[in-house]
Amino acid sequence: MFTQRTLGQVRKGGNEWERELERSVEQKPERMERFSTVSDVEVKRIYTPEDVKDTDFARDIGYPGIFPFTRGCQPSMYRGREWTFRMFSGMGSAADTNKRWHLLLGQGETGLSTAFDFPTLMGYDSDCPRARGECGKCGVAIDTLTDFEILTDSIPLDGVTTSMTINPPAPVLWAMYLAVAEKNGIGWDKIGGTIQNDMLKEFIAQKTLMLPPKPSIRLISDTVEFGTKYVPRWNTISISGYHIREAGSSAVQELAFTLADGIAYVQDVLERKKLDVDSFAPRLSFFFNSHLDFFEEIAKFRAARRMWAKIMRYRFKAEDPRSWWMRFHTQTAGCSLVAQQPYNNVIRTTAEALAAVMGGTQSLHTNSLDETLALPSEFAVTIALRTQQIIADEIGVANTIDPMAGSYFVESLTNEIEERAWEYINRIDDMGGMLAAIEMGFPQREIADAAYHYQQQIEGGEKVVIGVNKYSTGEQVYPPLLQISEGLEEEQIARTMEVKRTRDNRKAIQSLNALRAACKTDKNMMPYVLEAVKAYATEQEICDVWRDVFGEYRESSVHL
Repeated sequence: MFTQRTLGQVRKGGNEWERELERSVEQKPERMERFSTVSDVEVKRIYTPEDVKDTDFARDIGYPGIFPFTRGCQPSMYRGREWTFRMFSGMGSAADTNKRWHLLLGQGETGLSTAFDFPTLMGYDSDCPRARGECGKCGVAIDTLTDFEILTDSIPLDGVTTSMTINPPAPVLWAMYLAVAEKNGIGWDKIGGTIQNDMLKEFIAQKTLMLPPKPSIRLISDTVEFGTKYVPRWNTISISGYHIREAGSSAVQELAFTLADGIAYVQDVLERKKLDVDSFAPRLSFFFNSHLDFFEEIAKFRAARRMWAKIMRYRFKAEDPRSWWMRFHTQTAGCSLVAQQPYNNVIRTTAEALAAVMGGTQSLHTNSLDETLALPSEFAVTIALRTQQIIADEIGVANTIDPMAGSYFVESLTNEIEERAWEYINRIDDMGGMLAAIEMGFPQREIADAAYHYQQQIEGGEKVVIGVNKYSTGEQVYPPLLQISEGLEEEQIARTMEVKRTRDNRKAIQSLNALRAACKTDKNMMPYVLEAVKAYATEQEICDVWRDVFGEYRESSVHL
């Protein structure tokens, strides 16, 4: 990057600066003995060409749209197309969520994103005893294709992409989406979207669990194969670091464990389905957290693209440059929001969103100020959407591509995060891969240690949270909160029971029996799930077949 003459001048100037610094610090000591990022990566006082002297522009930075994609996947990035404004939406009934979708689309949202309630996430219907009290509380309740028809009413499925945050029952919810499109006369080649469908991170962090790891991964490979053949615009997996970070990981751990999960999925599809890597790799997508440390997050996103490009090109021998792309959605950090002085959360979210944009995200969700207390109200979600729109249209950061490129600090931090993440991936490889590492409890322990360390730093005042450990007033402020009707559960149960009563039960039972038989072979299960959904079999009835054939997963304790 720099000539020896330039580096000599840098060192000479640095010596002069250090002498001035020593005198300055004697007169006025620095605020802290040690400065570090949110993830506790130590930050130096100043960065110079010395810190990036081994960086090669063509090899490490380059141009957007060209390997190694450090600066972005698309050649023109936001000058050609803004990121997708995709607000996470789901509350109460399917009709309630449909209303919120229409509101947000009317306010300028450009992509839909669906949150499901906990019974739906776990593969249980609303009339199951295990589901009582949870219906619609943390997302929308979906039991049958009827609910999905209500959810998507008057939504142009061929004109907007839809993301669904669903994991164990992902094939079921995806089948419902496909069935609704088909009923509306929309070809599967015309619809686009994403199912999260990432079970490895569930075992590591979020813990919506249903089946053991091996059959869980088989279901994921089935969806990848089916999508590759029949739904070419769909991302059949969103390899997610978001929940890993929400569980308390560092930025390095989020990056490393996410990429290790991605490696595991690619390996399984190649070995199980015998697909050509370039046939499915371009539809792999990722999902990251944007946390509070502005520069660390930008560096993480840039390192992520560079690392995945190397993994796909050199490890898996992909030849199509689109297979080397890392396309990712970003959500601002829910774990950074606090109940104390909740309107401060708007500023936190703005900084996190700005980091995601400066880091080159393809899609963005901005959290609402009230999400630490409840599902977002219309008031709060509109502010969150406007945050993205102001960043896109008013402040100029989308006018040039990767404006942080060449920053001594950002380039140095990008290199350091990448180096540390490779160390984790190499350790996981030595353990036999991510599945083996999870069974050993390795990522779980690492995340727990990082979360504990960060909490200690907050309690000790080393890390500041405004309103919590600094500038606390003790005043309780409650913004207007969204309320979920207590009568919703009975209405949802009644609708599900009515579907069971009026459907062709013989056809439903036959479809479930066919699925059960397919589970005992190596056949792709998606066609059988589709037939069951079309016969109005419920989500739980389908998931119960899997639980019966493959068994339920019960997490064992991990000694930390």
